[in-house]
Amino acid sequence: MSSLGGTQVVAGLLVLTMGLFLLPGAAWAQPTRLAGGSSPRTPWGDPDIGGLWNSSTVTPLERPAPQADKEFLTEEEAAAIERQVVDRNNRANAPSIVRTEPLPVGGEVGAYNSFWLDRGTTVVPTRRTSLVVDPPSGRLPALTPEAERRITSPERRRLKDVREGRIPADSHEQFDLGDRCIWYRGVPSLPTAYNNNYHIVQTPDTVAIVQEHIHDVRFISLDGRPHIDERIGQYGGDSLGHWEGDTLVVETTNFGNRAYLFTSGPGPQGGVNWDLTEALRVVERFTRLGPETLDYQFTVEDSNTWTRPWTGSSPWARAEGPMFEYACHEGNYGMLNILAGSRAGDSEQ
Repeated sequence: MSSLGGTQVVAGLLVLTMGLFLLPGAAWAQPTRLAGGSSPRTPWGDPDIGGLWNSSTVTPLERPAPQADKEFLTEEEAAAIERQVVDRNNRANAPSIVRTEPLPVGGEVGAYNSFWLDRGTTVVPTRRTSLVVDPPSGRLPALTPEAERRITSPERRRLKDVREGRIPADSHEQFDLGDRCIWYRGVPSLPTAYNNNYHIVQTPDTVAIVQEHIHDVRFISLDGRPHIDERIGQYGGDSLGHWEGDTLVVETTNFGNRAYLFTSGPGPQGGVNWDLTEALRVVERFTRLGPETLDYQFTVEDSNTWTRPWTGSSPWARAEGPMFEYACHEGNYGMLNILAGSRAGDSEQ
């Protein structure tokens, strides 16, 4: 997988630093609202989508089976779901008996407890039953035969067992990019169990999005350049944007053979890993709806994985700052411990 060259990285960081420097402290300059109710504007006239945003929601990516024929929740149903979430969080965070005995050697030590999780407590403002808005079923499209074979292959099943700790790992390369602290969520950026914060910084020719989780930065070029050579693949793809009225439209291609998406769902980390293909193409739309809401819509196309494109909507809410560092790096002690445990398991066989 290729990476940005040194000059590009320096230039990108300068763009980000300049954008932050122009704003006193952690505050954003007051945007100018144009006559007629248009979106607030930057000093150079583009719609202002900058600032800190949060995508947390308890609305699932796909519509739950019990709501198969229900596109929207009523106000009462939404309120009931949100009360259930708060009650569940209160129970999970209640004081419990402190363990005084050590865990048995080789026993299951568990995963994250509720202290580390921050899925949010509200459904999306539209009260949709899923983030997926197309297909109309609110479910992801059917998999292609190729994807079915790929996902159910013995190699894939074994890889899943390695990643979930059921069998020893041969190498760090068997783990996904999130486990290795390289890249998380993918494009589009979907809500997960925690760290759903984003910091958007704008200049006339670039939009930079700092993702809290694994501190990734996406640089979206607005200067009309073409996509990079199709033979060059990048973890976050190659993102080019342009304005359509008050909406920033971003097309991302060039994901290469490590195309990856982390979607919301059950489990300690709140999601499901999708290993996608070089055919992945994503179109995102960012629209400022008001002082507290950034509308985020996305269409995902991977003809090697799904039988048709699909579209989702995940509004982002204004977040309080600052956004703290997520100190994660490849080769961290967690990965060393996983591999050390695997080698210890080998010696016992």
